[in-house]
Amino acid sequence: MTLRNQTQLITYPDSLGGDLQGLYAALTGPFNGLFGGVHILPFYPSSGDRGFAPITYREVDSQFGTWDDVRRIGADFDVLVDFMVNHISRRSTYFQDFVRHGRASEYADLFLTLDKVWPGGLPAASDVACIFLRRPEHPFADVAITETGETERVWATFGSRDWAEQIDLDVHSPLTRALIQAELRHLRDQNIRGVRLDAVGYVIKKSGTSCFFVKPEIYAFLDWLRAYADEIGLVLLPEVHADHALQSRLAAHGYPVYDFVLPFLILHTLFTRSSRKLRRYLRSCPRRQFTMLDCHDGIPVQPDLNGILTPQEAAPIVEQLIARGANLSRLMAAHIAHPGFDAHQVNITYYSALNADDDAYLIARAIQLFAPGIPQLYYVGLLAGENDTAAVAETGERRAINRHNYTADEIEAAVQRPVVQRLFRLIRFRNTYPAFEGAFRVLDSPDHTLWLMWQCGDAVCTLQVDLITQTTCVLYRGTQGEWMRMGI
Repeated sequence: MTLRNQTQLITYPDSLGGDLQGLYAALTGPFNGLFGGVHILPFYPSSGDRGFAPITYREVDSQFGTWDDVRRIGADFDVLVDFMVNHISRRSTYFQDFVRHGRASEYADLFLTLDKVWPGGLPAASDVACIFLRRPEHPFADVAITETGETERVWATFGSRDWAEQIDLDVHSPLTRALIQAELRHLRDQNIRGVRLDAVGYVIKKSGTSCFFVKPEIYAFLDWLRAYADEIGLVLLPEVHADHALQSRLAAHGYPVYDFVLPFLILHTLFTRSSRKLRRYLRSCPRRQFTMLDCHDGIPVQPDLNGILTPQEAAPIVEQLIARGANLSRLMAAHIAHPGFDAHQVNITYYSALNADDDAYLIARAIQLFAPGIPQLYYVGLLAGENDTAAVAETGERRAINRHNYTADEIEAAVQRPVVQRLFRLIRFRNTYPAFEGAFRVLDSPDHTLWLMWQCGDAVCTLQVDLITQTTCVLYRGTQGEWMRMGI
């Protein structure tokens, strides 16, 4: 199974019109003709992290709609959804049974007690120091078992210092694998065509390692998962934040990847007015990939740009983004961060990152749409949204700066803005012009320019960007062989 080679939308289920019915109305109304697919962020009942701590995959949270709404969208669009392969909510039926009965629970083997990784369940301090942490101090949670009064320590990669809503699963367990297969079958039956494997890089825990993308075990697990997905007709998209070299190796194993380099590298290109590093990257990046500039998380910096930009090159960009209202998520794994530079992700809308400059913003989007891969546009970026600092103050969530929920009236107002109309025109060209089914080339050009070309048979189009004047256009061959020019 393959997905359409057309632009996809990324959105929360309630961010465009309030629910899944509102989303369908936007897709078929003001956004008509813009998208071949839509990645709907988690709509399952969840206990935290705005859906990423799923209690069950068998239900749609009633505030968003029903499975009928999901299937309706899936009838017209390629629907992608998240599957949190690394964890499940501590409030799930499975984990609550473990809390009551401990190791006597029929679901106990779903979870990673520490003795599965270290004999006796006591990790050496040196082993803990190696782990790629996403929580302060360590990735463990203590669980008081109701029936016995004993304390079990389980793995919980994500969360805060004293708690974790997301409890890790033991992907080596036959019980877990049976559960994964059952849930994927269920999602397939709801008109869902693709599944993003959220946090898949963390699924293998092994003593003496970083417990992140541990080879060769991670490939054995992915290959098992892919074989099953192929059997039932699902596309899998591993979500892995890692350096470019790892993404290239994952692509070489036949997996589509996310281009997490592109967002920050385009900012570097626009800020320095030099395309040299971007040209070099685009010539070698994976061709079977999904591109994005913004998403529900921040703009990636480390480790995604490691090997592409040095800390000395990245730090001034981060500082400029902070001056434009951004906040930071920082690396907790000190052995991975560079001394004096621990930026992990920058939380800001992409439009605000470019200082609400329409021309710069359209250049960034044009580069994304011409880069190899299937473009994904985040809903806030689609509408050229600016920083929602009030939401950050209200929720205490740094990433809320880029998670504004639009009413139907706000959508109608936003789509009338010239910058949004210009973007819509560019998206429609990307979706319909046949050259994008062919071969991609980065043409030689001076450093202050960027020329990207696609060709399929007689269909040829070239994006031409001047970084000094901030002007750009598309040259393309018409149906009669004549050359046409489209300003952006």
